Parts: sequence; C-alpha cells; structure tokens
Amino acid sequence: MVYELTYGFWILLNNMNGVGEVPYREGQSIGIIPEGIDKNGKPHKLRLYSIASSAIGDFGDSKTVSLCVKRLVYTNESGEIVKGVCSNFLCDLKPGDEAKITGPVGKEMLMPKDPNATIIMLGTGTGIAPFRSFLWKMFFEEHEDYKFNGLAWLFLGVPTSSSLLYKEEFEKMKEKNPENFRLDFAVSREQTNDKGEKMYIQTRMAEYAEELWELLKKDNTFVYMCGLKGMEKGIDEIMVSLAAKDGIDWLEYKKQLKKSEQWNVEVY
Repeated sequence: MVYELTYGFWILLNNMNGVGEVPYREGQSIGIIPEGIDKNGKPHKLRLYSIASSAIGDFGDSKTVSLCVKRLVYTNESGEIVKGVCSNFLCDLKPGDEAKITGPVGKEMLMPKDPNATIIMLGTGTGIAPFRSFLWKMFFEEHEDYKFNGLAWLFLGVPTSSSLLYKEEFEKMKEKNPENFRLDFAVSREQTNDKGEKMYIQTRMAEYAEELWELLKKDNTFVYMCGLKGMEKGIDEIMVSLAAKDGIDWLEYKKQLKKSEQWNVEVY
C-alpha cells in the first residue's frame, strides 16, 4: 500500500556561509542532499526537484524557493515499511532547519520570454511545479519588463480531486484573467468522457484536439510537459491522427518543434 501526502513549503535561499541569494529562473530545478548516510555508509545522493515558485519567490524578495513534494511511504513485498529518503527528509523539516541545496539547474523547461506566446502546459501530480512558477509570474506579479498578453492553457491530471494542487490559486488566476488563462482538470478516478473512459490528461486534451492542433502549427506556441512518463504516449496518439489529416508525420513534426524549443518534456 502506498500513502501519498503532498506538501508545499519554502526553503530560505542562503548559501552555506549564510550569505547571499541563489538566483534561478522559472522552469529550473534545485538539488536537495538529504541528511545522513545510505546503506553503504556514504552520503545520500542529491535529488532534483522542480521549482514551484517564480524567480522572485512567493514573497517577492528573491530569498525563498517553493517546492512541491510527495511524501513516499509504502509497504514492500516483505511487509516492511519503506520511506522515500529525500521526500520524507523534506516533509519532516521544521522552520529554522537547514537543508543542503545545489543548483539551480535545467534548460529544458525554461519559460518563454515572448509575452505574447501561447503556452500549453501538461502536468500530472507534482509535475505541476514548474507551471505554478510560470503562472505566478504571468498573473500574480507585476514586472516593468514583462506583461503577459498571450494565452496560457493548463491541463492538470490527477487521480482524485483531493490531489488537485494549487486549485484555488489557479481558479483565482482564471477569474481575473479569463481571456489569457484556460484551465482544464483531468481527474481519472472520478471523471469519464462521453464514452465512459477514465479521464486522463490525454483524454481531456482529446476534447480540444482540433483546436490544439491548430495552435501547434503556429510559430509562437510552446508546449511543456512535466510529470508521469505515461502521458507522453497518449498525447502522441492524439496528435498522430490529427497531423495525418494535413499530410504531416507527427513524429517528424514533433522533432521540428523540439529543435525550435517549442516542445519541452521533463517526465519520470
């Protein structure tokens, strides 16, 4: 049995000497090195976590980084309780505790600089993290050199409605920016489509297949995918038939999109 608890929290961004800040960009990750040693007596290896806050942080002072972490606890085949090393380390931190961090790292998921772009975000579970960072910059902050005037479209897939992370934040963004933000949830254990099929992220996208395909033919449309690897295959299946109607080989077209940095994937 697997117990999944999701936590959002802030880490103060000071280096090991307690001086200075750690600058990062929307879409990057930081490494966390858990305390203690592994079964071989060596220090634990770092784990990478996508950053869930904009470059100036949730408090706007560039001194914190927000993470979205799923605590992993399960019972193995021998009946032993196993705890994920880093997720439990992070979820058990208390205010004032220290954590060793590395980075930031990552170029694959960097937010587009074009304020007029169409940005399609496909996330499952804690894969929502980089998209929260994008959306905070777009809709919760004011910048002299950046004002988002394009279209942000978020598809978030989860097993149950209780797993919809940051739901209230996103709904507030949509309420205030109805022309610039579209929001679609796919709750697989609670929702079905017209055919009675479970509502996975690719199932929800299929409802807008023609519209999404038209957007993908534009030079200023950027797609970002973060979360479970399984959704990538389902999305390809949708696009193959749509592209074929225009005489286009989807897999070849996707290679072109990747080359132009319009198709960005970070799955696990």
